[in-house]
Amino acid sequence: MSLGKLIWHVGCDESGIDGQVYYGFGSLWMKYQRRGDFTRIIRELREKHRMHDEIKWQKAHSKRYAEFYSELIDMFFKNSWLAFHCIVIRKGMVDKSFHDGDYDLAMRKHFTQLISAKIKAVLKAHPNRECEFRIEVDPLPSRYKKADEAFHKIANSMLKKELGGEALIKSVVTKDSKDSEHIQIADFLLGAVMSAFQGKASSPAKLAVANNIASYLGWDNLKHDTWNSERKFNIWYFFDPRFGSREISTEKITLKYPLPFRT
Repeated sequence: MSLGKLIWHVGCDESGIDGQVYYGFGSLWMKYQRRGDFTRIIRELREKHRMHDEIKWQKAHSKRYAEFYSELIDMFFKNSWLAFHCIVIRKGMVDKSFHDGDYDLAMRKHFTQLISAKIKAVLKAHPNRECEFRIEVDPLPSRYKKADEAFHKIANSMLKKELGGEALIKSVVTKDSKDSEHIQIADFLLGAVMSAFQGKASSPAKLAVANNIASYLGWDNLKHDTWNSERKFNIWYFFDPRFGSREISTEKITLKYPLPFRT
């Protein structure tokens, strides 16, 4: 008896590409059939708190919406079918000689690495299932106008070369974050992580929000990375030992709401 195809919906965003010390990419993952549940839950939270603005890290300091963001965090961690995975890169450690001397190309490669690594982890976890992935991205930070198409082709080519089989990424759609709450949640969670790495939380309210997220991981703050086996909340710090000592420690996660065992 066929178990049917597993389809993932992925919303992606970026942060720190405007010349800060670190830049990063974040991704919110869920099974495709959970999109309706996700939309309903967000709608109910919005209605409860009369929150009709775009969900994003830059607005997390708002006292008016403090309870909304607190419940949003709890909702994310409570629902085991939602996951967040990100990659953080220290710009000063990027060896441009590997990227034709171009930070633009390096950034696109790092985004591709994040999504490809997660796809391979999903396939490893479900070795007997057919899988496909559908991706929404905020406009990728690139001079290249067709960066989304390039990512789609390159990522599929890399995965096919390594794993064989059919193209795994079925679609890559560029959307304004205003039109995608999947991208908005990715922005919010990535912004919290990046604020800890940059050490530039712009207000006590934002610091409290970031530390609240950390508390769900069993941490005091978010300036750490995780083991690559972490399924719920994964921070991949892209480190090159040729450029000095590692300033970020890898910490074990102890989730407030433990994930169920995979079956």
